[in-house]
Amino acid sequence: MPVFRWEAKTGGGEVRKGEMEAQNADAVSAALRRQGLNPSRVKAKPREIKINIPGLGEKVKDKDIVIFTRQFATMIDAGLPLIQCLEILTEQASNKVFGKALETIKNDVEGGASYAEALDKHPKIFDQLYVNMVHAGETGGILDTILSRLSAYMEKAMSLKKKVKAAMVYPLVTLVVAILVVTILMIFVIPKFADMFTGMGGQLPFMTQLVIDMSHFAASWKMGILVLIFFGIVFLLRRYYKTEGGQRRIDALFLRLPVLGPLIRKVSVAKFTRTLGTMLSSGVPLLDALEICAKTSGNKVVEDAVFMTKDSITEGKTIAEPLEETGVFPPMVVQMISVGEVTGALDTMLSKIADFYDDEVDTAVDALTSLMEPMMMVLLGGVVGFVVIAMYLPIFKMAALG
Repeated sequence: MPVFRWEAKTGGGEVRKGEMEAQNADAVSAALRRQGLNPSRVKAKPREIKINIPGLGEKVKDKDIVIFTRQFATMIDAGLPLIQCLEILTEQASNKVFGKALETIKNDVEGGASYAEALDKHPKIFDQLYVNMVHAGETGGILDTILSRLSAYMEKAMSLKKKVKAAMVYPLVTLVVAILVVTILMIFVIPKFADMFTGMGGQLPFMTQLVIDMSHFAASWKMGILVLIFFGIVFLLRRYYKTEGGQRRIDALFLRLPVLGPLIRKVSVAKFTRTLGTMLSSGVPLLDALEICAKTSGNKVVEDAVFMTKDSITEGKTIAEPLEETGVFPPMVVQMISVGEVTGALDTMLSKIADFYDDEVDTAVDALTSLMEPMMMVLLGGVVGFVVIAMYLPIFKMAALG
């Protein structure tokens, strides 16, 4: 079915754009009018040339789910029936995998299942947090409010993930460039100098001889064995991390790292407090919310701490007491949660903690980037400078003798 790009105006004059699959342009215009939009432009999207590689199919991105949730909340708030909302959003889904999933969800709801039950059949797209919040919204009759909170939560979670990725991109790119530059120098440039120095005779300076020996090693079969060993170690570490004990030990090690450890802890605290606060304010029971927070924490040490807290609450303790005993969460977080429990505004307090730690992550990312930039530049410049000086030392020696 062809895809059309459309542009339309709302009743208030706001311009909206999007894409929709339909038989023709008239069908797109009709679907837009059913949504209360006045189409101003509908144009067929140019066909894309796609190469299908096994195992690399189209995936549903977080952004797709956020946009869907936001639009769904707006439609429900406007009074549209659930089935009609799903039908409209299925038609305009640009991601085919997501579109098929929405079609299945719509059919399940038409068959008598609740919306949350239909979502629960697609765990790779809608996680337990999403399903439980939708269930709470359906039960309480505030599905539009819950969906708005969900989309806001997911947007902030995406923003947090981008900040952490941004902190890692620069040093990784610089490291890859450094490795490529040194590899090219060692394999293609240094041998030319080595041939020239061999014809000159005499003993080479220590630095020059060291670089030439390294060049010979890099071009030999021994280097290939070293590369294979490196990738073998990486493969084994990945396999080890997939085990429960391995993940727990590696996650604990990450939390103890000098610069990266505090950043990981702040990200974990921000994610935990944001998730728990959003779920509690949406009417999800505390124990269910804690279990979901533990499973979606992304860190085994934090997961164990949250599960320990959940078990302690079933024994009659407050949230703050067991959280403090775990030693994973900072004292300020524990104290603020304790105040939230006493005042009966735990969800509000958790949101404030999450906002504070979002800012802390911003500051930590900026500090890490500022620290890594000069370090990586010095590393790259030092390696290249060492190689250049080593290659020119014999030439300087010849010039002095001549």
